[in-house]
Amino acid sequence: MEQVNQRLRSLDILRGLTIILMIIVNDPGSWSHVYAPLLHADWNGITPTDYVFPTFIFIVGVSIVLSLSKQIQQGKNRSELAKKVVFRALKIYAVGIFLWLWPSFNFEGIRWVGVLPRIAFVFLACGLLFIYTSRKTQWYFGLIALLGYWIVMAYAPVPGIGIPDLSVPEKNWAHYLDGLLLPGRLWQTTWDPEGFLSTLPAIVSGLIGMWAGYILLQKEELKNRLNQLFWYGFILLFLGDVMHWFFPFNKNIWSSSFTLFLGGIGMLALASFTYFFDVKQSKFSFQFAHVFGVNSIFAYSLSSLLTVLLYSSKWLGVALNQEFMTLWENVGLPLKLGSLVYALFYVIVIWVPTYLLFKKKIYIKL
Repeated sequence: MEQVNQRLRSLDILRGLTIILMIIVNDPGSWSHVYAPLLHADWNGITPTDYVFPTFIFIVGVSIVLSLSKQIQQGKNRSELAKKVVFRALKIYAVGIFLWLWPSFNFEGIRWVGVLPRIAFVFLACGLLFIYTSRKTQWYFGLIALLGYWIVMAYAPVPGIGIPDLSVPEKNWAHYLDGLLLPGRLWQTTWDPEGFLSTLPAIVSGLIGMWAGYILLQKEELKNRLNQLFWYGFILLFLGDVMHWFFPFNKNIWSSSFTLFLGGIGMLALASFTYFFDVKQSKFSFQFAHVFGVNSIFAYSLSSLLTVLLYSSKWLGVALNQEFMTLWENVGLPLKLGSLVYALFYVIVIWVPTYLLFKKKIYIKL
């Protein structure tokens, strides 16, 4: 823990948990039968499912600081680091587009944005900010971005609409710019939750993770560093909750209140996991999540690849989720429970090849 180049078990486990939750919420047995906490909020509001993606983005920010700091210590210059950041962002983005095209490879109506593309954009922006700007500049960038985003989204008149109405998806700048600038298919026909403008506050989520990474690298006592993480986490929670009254929690547009609140969740989660796994050296290894954490992009990509095949009878002649839900219904058990059980079973399916990589110490990094 005291060394920059020592891998944090806590960070891997936290990352692994986010991937597990991503798979669970993305792959129910039936979308018609899902427990409410495992669904995203339709618009304004927040559910436990809405915690998952921002927490992963937060972890991306932490990892940028830990990884690039290590490479700087090894003597790499800015140019070398920038090339690596750009190249890795391109690879993550390319995998995202591949997953969208799989398996039919119909190039008409490609969705050019999405989960992995957003991760790529955040990684690129945060990586370059780390390399070429000071921590103070990054802090000011994040503050100005959140305040500016709030003002534009809540008060700046939208062409053809007028003053934004944050209670509906179609009357804000994010919707307007998505329709104006994004080519190809949009997730919600006229707007996209991983769209153009909302990527800006998502970058700030990455910067909050970088802030946590800087704290972990401080030379003072580990106890003091964890105290800082807890303290800043509570401050972010409080600020997000206050701002919620002016700019509601909303994952779809990644509102500024949502960014602050989930940044606080990320800080508190990281502090708790670091204390439990890296300070107390808990004997409870939580290997199931650790396996996902060290090969997170592989696990997520594999789950996406298999989802397309297993959820449709077009490719295998049978939709396994439908068969499972039919059997479950015939037994007479609650359908929402069956949908969750299927998702948990699917997590185990993805865990098996990921575990084999883990045992062989093969870590697939883009």
